[in-house]
Amino acid sequence: MTQIEECYQILKDPNGYVKRFKAKSGRKVVGTFCSYAPEEIILAAGAHPFRLFGSGEKIRLAEAHLQSYCCSLVRGALEDALGGRLAFLDGVVFPHTCDSIQRLSDIWRLNVPGCFHLDLVLPVKLDTDGARQYMIDVLRRFRGELGEKLGVTISDEELRAAIRTCNRIRVALTRIYDLKEERPEILNGSDLYALVRAAMIMDRTRAASLLEEVAAELAGKAKASEVKGEGAVSGPARKRIFLSGGVCNHPDIFTIIEEAGGVVVGDDLCTGSRYFRGLIDEKADPVTAIAGRYLERVVCPAKHRGLTDRADHLVRLVREKRAQGVIFFLLKFCDPHAFDYPYLKAALDGAGVPSMLLEVEDRLPADGQLRTRFEAFVEMI
Repeated sequence: MTQIEECYQILKDPNGYVKRFKAKSGRKVVGTFCSYAPEEIILAAGAHPFRLFGSGEKIRLAEAHLQSYCCSLVRGALEDALGGRLAFLDGVVFPHTCDSIQRLSDIWRLNVPGCFHLDLVLPVKLDTDGARQYMIDVLRRFRGELGEKLGVTISDEELRAAIRTCNRIRVALTRIYDLKEERPEILNGSDLYALVRAAMIMDRTRAASLLEEVAAELAGKAKASEVKGEGAVSGPARKRIFLSGGVCNHPDIFTIIEEAGGVVVGDDLCTGSRYFRGLIDEKADPVTAIAGRYLERVVCPAKHRGLTDRADHLVRLVREKRAQGVIFFLLKFCDPHAFDYPYLKAALDGAGVPSMLLEVEDRLPADGQLRTRFEAFVEMI
């Protein structure tokens, strides 16, 4: 598909894409580290939200500011900033989702000149009586602070328009995921990764249109495949795998799993379904509606809503996707996900679902080693 090729071109040079987009559109660019940074408010302010991942450059400058046991996302982003590769940013938003991001916020403010800096401290416990009002108040304050930094007043109508755009992206991605779950042969995993990752980088209006086009084409392919009675390209013996974890910067993971005899049918990754699951009410007060989505969508390890909420959700998703095994994909030194892993594994063990743990940094282990591990896991299940 030409749309997927467009996404691959963007992912080859995300910074270059955004710099060109900024020059052409005249819009300011605001970097974010997490889906808890409300893109809708950034869009409504006339700016472009740009998800920061790190370019994979060798860590040199950041070593003077961060311990070696900080995750590769934090170290890589700071390295890019100190090296001048993010000089096109007009501002950065830091949701306080873990200790490393909180400390990165302080280091960035003191050492990266030329762009404004905003902290976003959302509630951690989401099931308390005061969590909803606290969430709303923080987002309202963020709306005002961001408008101040950008020299604009963000209207409710602009917010509603931004919500509609983001909802279009969420609906399209959800449709694409659902279609791949039912007919895995219509889209390979690395292409799915490219679609989701590019949606966090590119012009959101174009992203919404592109993803809708892809969803429509895939629906046609799925229908044609069903009419012909075709099974998955990988064959009926291919094992259905679910991915769980945090940030995934490695599209090769999907290819290696497929070559090992598996197929990814779903995920709850920070850079996967957690990015787009849950729509925002387009008719309600916009800030209240944005807060509502954050309160009601599935939590990540940085938030809490009941002792077993995440484990119950993971087991439920695995059942819904008819997955035969789970691969935990975690960044090394990501404490929130590492703390969650033992009890999530215990929940899967209790449900009779096999799992394996893969910890990575900004580069994957040797291809042969990884392939052997995946082949052994797929054969086991």
